[in-house]
Formats: sequence, C-alpha cells, structure tokens
Amino acid sequence: MFDIGFSELLVIGLVALIVIGPERLPRVARTLGNLAGRLQRYVADVKADINREVELDELRKMKDSVQQAASGIEDSVRSEINKTESDLNAAAGSVVAETPKLPEKTA
Repeated sequence: MFDIGFSELLVIGLVALIVIGPERLPRVARTLGNLAGRLQRYVADVKADINREVELDELRKMKDSVQQAASGIEDSVRSEINKTESDLNAAAGSVVAETPKLPEKTA
C-alpha cells in the first residue's frame, strides 16, 4: 500500500519514542495496531462485498442469456412441430382422397 522502508520506520519509531515517551509508547502502539487491524478487516469486507456483487451481476447476465437461448430453442421447436403437423395433415388428406371407396355390402 505505502512504500515505507525499514529506515523510515526506524525514524518514525524514534520520533514517536521522543514525543510520546517510553511509558505510553507500548499502549499507543497497541492501539494503533488494533486500529490498523480493524481497517484491514473493513477493507477486506468491502472487497468481499464488491466481489459478491460482481459475481451476482455476472450470474444474472448468464441467467438472462440462458433464458433467451431457451426461448429461442422453444420457438424453433414449436415452429418445426407446427410445420410437421401441417405436412402430416396434408399427407393424410391426400391419402384419404386417393383411396378408392369399396362398395357397401347389403345383407
């Protein structure tokens, strides 16, 4: 995150020791460590929430594309079924028209 080297940390530590004093320095360092940990957890939670939202958005897009593909397939299957049904009805009508009628028997 920040580009801080060891020598810079050493200077910060010496200044803090002089300004804060050796009695309160451990307590201040502990408090700063706790605050830094909270900040890291907060940032990690925000990142996780953002990642979840991105994944949820991707899943919604995928769901929409699958639904569109399924409706397209359904439409093509329905049109093929209707075409086949009309062809079969036409063929059945021509077969009925071509069959000769048998004379009726009287008893």
